[in-house]
Amino acid sequence: MFTGLIDLPWWGYVAVTLLLTHITIASVTIFLHRHQAHRALDLHPVASHFFRFWLWLTTGTVTKQWAAIHRKHHAKCETAEDPHSPVILGIKKVLLQGAELYRKEAKNQETLDKYGHGTPDDWLERKLYTRHSARGIGLMLAIDVLLFGPIGLTIWAVQMAWIPINAAGIINGAGHYWGYRNYDCADASTNLVPWGIFIGGEELHNNHHAFATSAKLSSKWYEFDIGWLYIRTLQTLGLAQVKKLAPQLRLIPAKTSCDLETLQAVIAHRYEVTAKYAKSLKQTYAEEIARLKLQASDKLDAARIRQWLHLDEDALTEQQKSKLGVVINASPTLRTAYTLRQELAAIWQRSTVSKEQLVKQLEDWCHRAENSGIAALQEFSRRLRCYA
Repeated sequence: MFTGLIDLPWWGYVAVTLLLTHITIASVTIFLHRHQAHRALDLHPVASHFFRFWLWLTTGTVTKQWAAIHRKHHAKCETAEDPHSPVILGIKKVLLQGAELYRKEAKNQETLDKYGHGTPDDWLERKLYTRHSARGIGLMLAIDVLLFGPIGLTIWAVQMAWIPINAAGIINGAGHYWGYRNYDCADASTNLVPWGIFIGGEELHNNHHAFATSAKLSSKWYEFDIGWLYIRTLQTLGLAQVKKLAPQLRLIPAKTSCDLETLQAVIAHRYEVTAKYAKSLKQTYAEEIARLKLQASDKLDAARIRQWLHLDEDALTEQQKSKLGVVINASPTLRTAYTLRQELAAIWQRSTVSKEQLVKQLEDWCHRAENSGIAALQEFSRRLRCYA
């Protein structure tokens, strides 16, 4: 019986499978995601073609389709036009049928025409990778069986399931449903874990939605993005050039008033600003809601109220606004904190106002926050003045 050209112990086959699938994950995050979809880095033709070839072998992915669908996801995130939002479609559907949702959207020519610009259009892409996308998968099957014998069928099956499960399911599904958030984006994106290793750094999905064109997905000191490690290695070898990174926040403790630098920093880090606002006021909100002693008969869920206090008013339904209004009208502290949160968010939404006027509005906001009598707001405002 033919056992393949390579004979390994059982753990050797496991190691080979993990290595092969990890190369596929690296190809998706570096080539398809950060390079093609978001142009966060440039790749040397050698590296670019290796990734294209490997993805043809292991996924049959057409670059234009993947980039277009992902760009549409960002453009229409958490709306009815989002190709794979668990907020709209339900977490179960995206987790279990993520690959089917991808294939369905890939047939939408309008999506490809509108969002698929700038992707490879050379002879190999037209004549081989796109026209015969399934042949690479067949070739990979033959290679696995030739090298490893019958066990190669199992290795191949794992390779074929790896991206549909981890990318189409876990990232698109769980990455918009479970986890923690560093940034208060308008969408529901989350970081699954702070160590982006298993899925190439894509676990840090909330960071990515906050700064979509950044080549680096980690942002906190305790977070690790293995995809970024690979990009830095490629850069050292002259095979990659990083184009964009998330802006770095600078604090100048001596600053006591808002200026143009403060305004620019607040706008650039607006998702972090709103996230820190929510964190700063969390205890205040909890204490005030507890003090109000809401009754079950009011049909007001305290946990949901705390969540609504951190959202833009436009993100609430009329019913939610009505319920929230009952609570904040009963507490001057909640009313002040909620009103100031909405006014702060409005500062970076006023595109028709001059920079000088926005600086004045930001300074006025800080002045009112510091005179609110709410300790958490006062501390938050003093830190905001230090932004640079």
